[in-house]
Amino acid sequence: MAEADTRLAHDEQLYAYQDERDAKCPFAPPPGLRALNDHAPVTRGRIWDGSTPWLVTGHAAQRAILSDPRVSSDDKRPGFPYPNQAMAENAPHHPLTIFNADGVDHTRIRRMMTRPFTRPRMEALRPEIQRFTDDLVDKMLAGPNPVNLVTALSLPLPSLMICALLGVPYADHEFFQEHASLATRSDKTAEQDRAAMEALGGYLAGLIQVKTEEPADDVLSDFAARVKAGELTLPEATLLAMILLIAGHETSATMITLGTALLFDNPAQLSLLRETDDPKAVANAVEELLRYLTVAQFGQRRIANEDFEFEGVRIKAGDGIVVPLPAGNWDAEAFPDPERLDLGREARHHHAFGWGIHQCLGQQLARIELQVVYGTLYRRIPTLRLATTLDELSFRGADSLAFGIRELPVTW
Repeated sequence: MAEADTRLAHDEQLYAYQDERDAKCPFAPPPGLRALNDHAPVTRGRIWDGSTPWLVTGHAAQRAILSDPRVSSDDKRPGFPYPNQAMAENAPHHPLTIFNADGVDHTRIRRMMTRPFTRPRMEALRPEIQRFTDDLVDKMLAGPNPVNLVTALSLPLPSLMICALLGVPYADHEFFQEHASLATRSDKTAEQDRAAMEALGGYLAGLIQVKTEEPADDVLSDFAARVKAGELTLPEATLLAMILLIAGHETSATMITLGTALLFDNPAQLSLLRETDDPKAVANAVEELLRYLTVAQFGQRRIANEDFEFEGVRIKAGDGIVVPLPAGNWDAEAFPDPERLDLGREARHHHAFGWGIHQCLGQQLARIELQVVYGTLYRRIPTLRLATTLDELSFRGADSLAFGIRELPVTW
């Protein structure tokens, strides 16, 4: 075809990524984003700084591009499609992490973080996750009614688990939740971003230094041993710990809240989940809820290493690439009738945790947390329901890195 990589004669008509969700269908991806894939699985879009990266919206195309060695995650490259101004300004100072490293560097860093998150280790935590969940539900039932599910269950459970796994005192949860929340906001300034990172970094570096002399059976002690052995520097270990701490509670907390609100809006599906005691059925329901909601709404960001043909377009070296995961998870080619919540659907091929070498490291922990919560909460409190109306809920807007609900008042 003719030069398909031209910036389009009428580029003022390009899709403005990221637009807002439809208030009438708040759980669905933005309608403009969904419509892109009806036109083509790869199209140009316009982001916050006026640049026009490629948007890869098709499910199959997303798998292909996220596994393609011709694209890079290096966020220091000119033309990289940053999610916001703060990240663009701070990118030159970003050290190598699992997010922005490629090839052997990525393999080396990820290997250091993988051991605590293997499937057998995560499965071994299931009884503890169940105990924490039951304790929190007990407190809900004994406390005020109505209650905000976010503060009663959604946020405490994953925070307790990631603290136990890392070796971070849960007593400090208000401190790290506050700074983690700021770090994941897209409307932060570069100064706010640095301040949050410095606060969390100083805190975690202090814990790692203590564990160098007083090790325990936790991830920070493992990092401390690597620092002592010269395999990691203290700043590198601190950054790895920060990534795990932030990612380890934010996503699961958001999914517990969002999933519950979505189920309230789909009572027939909620009844199916409430009435089953089949672990496989609950696990399958979790995959469909992950597909439907896809809280990582800003998409994976890449940059082309070289010129290449892809899905009928010519991508040039230095072109930015954005992979909006919600669009792929609502691709009708992969998920027929994607707007229909179907807890019996086979949905495990979703991209809620990304795809390729940069898939979410903690996805097995998140799955088990959600399986325990969704398999416990609605059976233990069968009359659980929304204490307000759906249109009164405050959803995070398009400027947030993760889709979510700020508060969820529930009653029973």
